[in-house]
Amino acid sequence: MTHDDRDVPERTDPAYRGAKPHALSDPMEAWGFFEPAGFAQRSDVLTHLLARNWWVVALRGVFGVLFGLAALFLPIVTLASLVLLFAAYMLVDGVLGIVEGVRAAANNQRWGTLVLEGVVDLIASAIAFFWPLVTVLAFVFLAGAWAIISGALLVSAAFRLNITHGRWLMILGGVVSVVWGVVLFVWPGPGAVVLTIWLGAYALVFGVTLLFLSARLYRHRQLPAG
Repeated sequence: MTHDDRDVPERTDPAYRGAKPHALSDPMEAWGFFEPAGFAQRSDVLTHLLARNWWVVALRGVFGVLFGLAALFLPIVTLASLVLLFAAYMLVDGVLGIVEGVRAAANNQRWGTLVLEGVVDLIASAIAFFWPLVTVLAFVFLAGAWAIISGALLVSAAFRLNITHGRWLMILGGVVSVVWGVVLFVWPGPGAVVLTIWLGAYALVFGVTLLFLSARLYRHRQLPAG
Protein backbone atom coordinates (compact mmCIF):
# COMPACT_ATOMS: atom_id res chain seq x y z
CA MET A 1 0.00 0.00 0.00
CA THR A 2 1.51 3.34 -1.01
CA HIS A 3 1.31 6.64 0.79
CA ASP A 4 -1.24 7.82 -1.78
CA ASP A 5 -3.46 4.82 -1.11
CA ARG A 6 -3.53 5.57 2.62
CA ASP A 7 -4.46 9.23 2.01
CA VAL A 8 -7.26 8.39 -0.44
CA PRO A 9 -9.62 5.84 1.21
CA GLU A 10 -11.80 5.36 -1.86
CA ARG A 11 -8.92 3.50 -3.53
CA THR A 12 -8.77 0.85 -0.81
CA ASP A 13 -12.30 0.69 0.58
CA PRO A 14 -14.69 -0.97 -1.89
CA ALA A 15 -17.77 0.27 -0.03
CA TYR A 16 -16.57 3.85 -0.10
CA ARG A 17 -15.39 3.54 -3.66
CA GLY A 18 -18.80 2.25 -4.75
CA ALA A 19 -20.90 4.78 -2.84
CA LYS A 20 -19.27 8.01 -3.84
CA PRO A 21 -19.70 7.75 -7.63
CA HIS A 22 -23.34 6.73 -7.09
CA ALA A 23 -23.98 9.83 -4.99
CA LEU A 24 -22.48 12.05 -7.66
CA SER A 25 -23.98 10.23 -10.64
CA ASP A 26 -27.53 11.48 -10.03
CA PRO A 27 -27.85 14.82 -8.18
CA MET A 28 -31.65 14.59 -8.32
CA GLU A 29 -31.55 11.39 -6.32
CA ALA A 30 -29.06 12.87 -3.87
CA TRP A 31 -31.41 15.77 -3.16
CA GLY A 32 -34.37 13.42 -2.80
CA PHE A 33 -36.21 14.50 -5.95
CA PHE A 34 -35.91 11.10 -7.56
CA GLU A 35 -35.94 7.98 -5.44
CA PRO A 36 -37.23 5.05 -7.48
CA ALA A 37 -37.26 2.42 -4.74
CA GLY A 38 -38.54 4.65 -1.98
CA PHE A 39 -41.15 6.23 -4.21
CA ALA A 40 -42.48 2.83 -5.25
CA GLN A 41 -42.70 1.71 -1.65
CA ARG A 42 -44.57 4.83 -0.57
CA SER A 43 -46.90 4.46 -3.54
CA ASP A 44 -47.73 0.90 -2.54
CA VAL A 45 -48.49 1.99 1.01
CA LEU A 46 -50.68 4.85 -0.22
CA THR A 47 -52.53 2.50 -2.57
CA HIS A 48 -53.17 0.08 0.30
CA LEU A 49 -54.49 2.88 2.51
CA LEU A 50 -56.81 4.11 -0.23
CA ALA A 51 -58.03 0.57 -0.85
CA ARG A 52 -58.84 0.09 2.84
CA ASN A 53 -60.75 3.40 2.83
CA TRP A 54 -62.45 2.90 -0.53
CA TRP A 55 -65.77 3.98 0.96
CA VAL A 56 -64.44 7.53 1.52
CA VAL A 57 -63.65 7.81 -2.20
CA ALA A 58 -67.06 6.35 -3.02
CA LEU A 59 -68.77 8.84 -0.70
CA ARG A 60 -67.04 11.73 -2.41
CA GLY A 61 -68.18 10.32 -5.74
CA VAL A 62 -71.78 10.03 -4.58
CA PHE A 63 -71.85 13.62 -3.35
CA GLY A 64 -70.26 14.77 -6.61
CA VAL A 65 -72.91 12.95 -8.66
CA LEU A 66 -75.74 14.29 -6.50
CA PHE A 67 -74.45 17.85 -6.76
CA GLY A 68 -73.95 17.47 -10.49
CA LEU A 69 -77.49 16.19 -11.04
CA ALA A 70 -78.91 18.97 -8.87
CA ALA A 71 -76.98 21.61 -10.83
CA LEU A 72 -78.07 20.14 -14.16
CA PHE A 73 -81.77 19.72 -13.37
CA LEU A 74 -82.24 22.43 -10.71
CA PRO A 75 -79.73 25.14 -11.68
CA ILE A 76 -81.61 28.00 -10.01
CA VAL A 77 -81.92 26.17 -6.68
CA THR A 78 -78.27 25.11 -6.87
CA LEU A 79 -77.15 28.64 -7.62
CA ALA A 80 -79.12 30.00 -4.66
CA SER A 81 -77.64 27.31 -2.40
CA LEU A 82 -74.12 28.20 -3.52
CA VAL A 83 -74.75 31.86 -2.73
CA LEU A 84 -76.02 30.99 0.76
CA LEU A 85 -73.05 28.70 1.30
CA PHE A 86 -70.71 31.51 0.28
CA ALA A 87 -72.49 33.87 2.66
CA ALA A 88 -72.13 31.42 5.55
CA TYR A 89 -68.44 30.97 4.80
CA MET A 90 -67.88 34.74 4.70
CA LEU A 91 -69.71 35.11 8.02
CA VAL A 92 -67.58 32.51 9.79
CA ASP A 93 -64.36 33.77 8.23
CA GLY A 94 -65.17 37.36 9.15
CA VAL A 95 -65.91 36.54 12.78
CA LEU A 96 -62.70 34.51 13.05
CA GLY A 97 -60.73 37.34 11.44
CA ILE A 98 -62.04 39.87 13.99
CA VAL A 99 -61.28 37.45 16.85
CA GLU A 100 -57.72 37.07 15.57
CA GLY A 101 -57.40 40.84 15.39
CA VAL A 102 -58.62 41.30 18.95
CA ARG A 103 -56.20 38.65 20.20
CA ALA A 104 -53.37 40.28 18.28
CA ALA A 105 -54.22 43.67 19.82
CA ALA A 106 -54.23 42.11 23.29
CA ASN A 107 -50.68 40.88 22.65
CA ASN A 108 -49.49 44.24 21.27
CA GLN A 109 -49.29 42.85 17.72
CA ARG A 110 -50.50 44.33 14.42
CA TRP A 111 -54.27 43.94 14.36
CA GLY A 112 -55.63 46.51 11.91
CA THR A 113 -55.49 44.40 8.74
CA LEU A 114 -57.01 41.38 10.49
CA VAL A 115 -59.97 43.38 11.77
CA LEU A 116 -60.38 45.12 8.40
CA GLU A 117 -60.41 41.77 6.62
CA GLY A 118 -63.00 40.46 9.07
CA VAL A 119 -65.24 43.51 8.56
CA VAL A 120 -65.01 43.18 4.76
CA ASP A 121 -65.94 39.49 5.03
CA LEU A 122 -68.95 40.36 7.19
CA ILE A 123 -70.08 42.98 4.67
CA ALA A 124 -69.75 40.46 1.84
CA SER A 125 -71.71 37.93 3.91
CA ALA A 126 -74.51 40.42 4.56
CA ILE A 127 -74.71 41.32 0.86
CA ALA A 128 -74.89 37.63 -0.09
CA PHE A 129 -77.58 36.95 2.51
CA PHE A 130 -79.84 39.94 1.88
CA TRP A 131 -79.07 40.64 -1.80
CA PRO A 132 -78.18 37.26 -3.31
CA LEU A 133 -78.91 38.51 -6.82
CA VAL A 134 -76.19 41.15 -6.44
CA THR A 135 -73.74 38.43 -5.45
CA VAL A 136 -74.65 36.33 -8.46
CA LEU A 137 -74.34 39.29 -10.81
CA ALA A 138 -70.96 40.23 -9.33
CA PHE A 139 -69.69 36.69 -9.90
CA VAL A 140 -71.04 36.63 -13.46
CA PHE A 141 -69.51 40.02 -14.30
CA LEU A 142 -66.18 38.89 -12.84
CA ALA A 143 -66.29 35.76 -14.99
CA GLY A 144 -67.21 37.86 -18.01
CA ALA A 145 -64.33 40.29 -17.45
CA TRP A 146 -61.91 37.38 -17.08
CA ALA A 147 -63.19 35.80 -20.31
CA ILE A 148 -62.85 39.04 -22.29
CA ILE A 149 -59.36 39.87 -20.99
CA SER A 150 -58.00 36.34 -21.39
CA GLY A 151 -59.55 36.04 -24.87
CA ALA A 152 -58.05 39.34 -26.00
CA LEU A 153 -54.62 38.32 -24.72
CA LEU A 154 -54.96 34.99 -26.50
CA VAL A 155 -55.78 36.68 -29.82
CA SER A 156 -52.88 39.08 -29.35
CA ALA A 157 -50.48 36.22 -28.66
CA ALA A 158 -51.76 34.30 -31.68
CA PHE A 159 -50.23 36.81 -34.12
CA ARG A 160 -46.79 35.96 -32.74
CA LEU A 161 -47.31 32.29 -33.49
CA ASN A 162 -46.27 30.72 -36.79
CA ILE A 163 -49.34 30.14 -38.94
CA THR A 164 -48.34 26.52 -39.47
CA HIS A 165 -48.40 25.94 -35.72
CA GLY A 166 -52.15 26.51 -35.44
CA ARG A 167 -52.49 30.27 -35.23
CA TRP A 168 -56.11 30.14 -36.37
CA LEU A 169 -57.00 27.76 -33.55
CA MET A 170 -55.60 30.17 -30.98
CA ILE A 171 -57.46 33.07 -32.60
CA LEU A 172 -60.66 31.02 -32.61
CA GLY A 173 -60.27 30.21 -28.92
CA GLY A 174 -59.65 33.86 -28.08
CA VAL A 175 -62.66 35.04 -30.08
CA VAL A 176 -64.91 32.46 -28.44
CA SER A 177 -63.69 33.59 -25.02
CA VAL A 178 -64.36 37.26 -25.82
CA VAL A 179 -67.82 36.47 -27.19
CA TRP A 180 -68.64 34.46 -24.09
CA GLY A 181 -67.54 37.33 -21.87
CA VAL A 182 -69.72 39.78 -23.78
CA VAL A 183 -72.69 37.39 -23.49
CA LEU A 184 -72.21 37.26 -19.73
CA PHE A 185 -72.32 41.05 -19.54
CA VAL A 186 -75.32 41.41 -21.83
CA TRP A 187 -77.37 38.52 -20.42
CA PRO A 188 -76.04 37.90 -16.88
CA GLY A 189 -79.07 35.90 -15.76
CA PRO A 190 -78.91 33.17 -18.40
CA GLY A 191 -75.12 33.31 -18.13
CA ALA A 192 -75.31 32.45 -14.43
CA VAL A 193 -77.58 29.51 -15.18
CA VAL A 194 -75.20 28.26 -17.89
CA LEU A 195 -72.24 28.54 -15.51
CA THR A 196 -74.14 26.51 -12.94
CA ILE A 197 -74.93 23.84 -15.53
CA TRP A 198 -71.27 23.65 -16.54
CA LEU A 199 -70.31 23.31 -12.90
CA GLY A 200 -72.85 20.52 -12.55
CA ALA A 201 -71.46 18.71 -15.58
CA TYR A 202 -67.96 18.90 -14.12
CA ALA A 203 -69.15 17.62 -10.74
CA LEU A 204 -71.05 14.78 -12.40
CA VAL A 205 -68.02 13.61 -14.41
CA PHE A 206 -65.76 14.00 -11.37
CA GLY A 207 -68.16 12.04 -9.16
CA VAL A 208 -68.55 9.20 -11.66
CA THR A 209 -64.76 8.99 -11.98
CA LEU A 210 -64.40 8.69 -8.22
CA LEU A 211 -67.06 5.97 -8.13
CA PHE A 212 -65.16 3.93 -10.72
CA LEU A 213 -61.97 4.48 -8.72
CA SER A 214 -63.63 3.35 -5.49
CA ALA A 215 -64.87 0.18 -7.24
CA ARG A 216 -61.33 -0.68 -8.29
CA LEU A 217 -60.03 0.06 -4.80
CA TYR A 218 -62.75 -2.16 -3.31
CA ARG A 219 -61.62 -5.10 -5.45
CA HIS A 220 -58.03 -4.65 -4.29
CA ARG A 221 -58.70 -3.91 -0.63
CA GLN A 222 -57.45 -7.33 0.52
CA LEU A 223 -54.05 -7.00 -1.13
CA PRO A 224 -51.16 -6.63 1.35
CA ALA A 225 -49.24 -3.40 1.51
CA GLY A 226 -45.99 -3.32 -0.43
